[in-house]
Amino acid sequence: MSRTNESEISGQPHFPPVPNVYRNKTVLVTGHTGFKGTWLSIWLKALGGQVIGYSLEPNTQPSVFEVTQLENKITHIIGDIRDENHLNDVFQQYNPEFVFHLAAQSLVRESYKDPKLTYESNVIGLVYLFEVIRKTNSVRVVINVSSDKCYENKEWVWGYRENDPMGGYDPYSSSKGCSELITSAYRRSFFNDNEDSCVVLASARAGNVIGGGDWAEDRIIPDCIRSLTTKKPILIRNPNAIRPWQHVLEPLSGYLWLGALLHNNGKDYASGWNFGPRENQSLPVKEIVERMIQIWGEGSWTTPQDVHAQPHEANYLKLDCSKAYRLLKWQAIYDIHETIVNTINWYKSYYYDSVDMFDLCLKQITNYVETAKKENLLWASTLDIKPNSKV
Repeated sequence: MSRTNESEISGQPHFPPVPNVYRNKTVLVTGHTGFKGTWLSIWLKALGGQVIGYSLEPNTQPSVFEVTQLENKITHIIGDIRDENHLNDVFQQYNPEFVFHLAAQSLVRESYKDPKLTYESNVIGLVYLFEVIRKTNSVRVVINVSSDKCYENKEWVWGYRENDPMGGYDPYSSSKGCSELITSAYRRSFFNDNEDSCVVLASARAGNVIGGGDWAEDRIIPDCIRSLTTKKPILIRNPNAIRPWQHVLEPLSGYLWLGALLHNNGKDYASGWNFGPRENQSLPVKEIVERMIQIWGEGSWTTPQDVHAQPHEANYLKLDCSKAYRLLKWQAIYDIHETIVNTINWYKSYYYDSVDMFDLCLKQITNYVETAKKENLLWASTLDIKPNSKV
């Protein structure tokens, strides 16, 4: 159900050709050792980008960063987003043209345990990044990757639009609402609306992302994989919570396409954007788990005995992506079955097959782009890794 105001997205989008936009460009990715950051860095590398990663060490064991051996394929820098001096040194040394900001404390339950760290990383760290960008003449395109939880959640049936109020019940969600307000303030004060600035700044908000290589604590797919591989029941804290499930490559295609358009068209696309799944993929947690079990081939689930002692989490949350569909001609392409199959195939390859996991990621990216081509999506040729230099 869409609540899109047609007057907000009137006009016809224009897409001049943007072939090989990332080839030989220096692209800095913060948070590159994380789940989404690793996948994004692999895709950028395959597109011919000179990828500079700035992040803490991977916070899970194993991690998709380590099993793909990404450290050997990009410029890998260990650094804290809260260390402004180190961050500035990296920017001045490498002079990036594109910046994708993914570094964050990204777990709701962890934000209850350590709210100070959550706000320092997600709010103060973002301010430090923007201040460094203001001092770096090479930067042209910046995308702050936020979260669907940035919105003030009213538990209603409609998807949240980009102009809905920011908010957040828990520290993580409110930190993401804060990051969006900071992004808006810097966009208007120092970047897009400042004639002296060459920087265009956008933000991207994605729903629940799943896919191969996520081993984070307190996320349902990693919990499923840990239980399925050890033949234990999957514990579900909130089986009826509804989330907008999508494969990790869906929002990443949106981020990369948005970056290409920002590079070519500047201010036309410098705003906030939702990247979420199709309407019918906002499903209860228990249905996702049951589909995981069915496709895996065995398993069971239960709820923890202390379920009522769990901290508050949103029960119903989904995004309205009409703006991206209308103005970017972007849409999610995998249905929930394809999303889960690709996820399980990745994990089964890791646990049970002797395959190169970096190559497997490239194969899944290639297959995803081929699916987009069949649906005649405009971004597919721009983000196709096959015409680009060998990884």
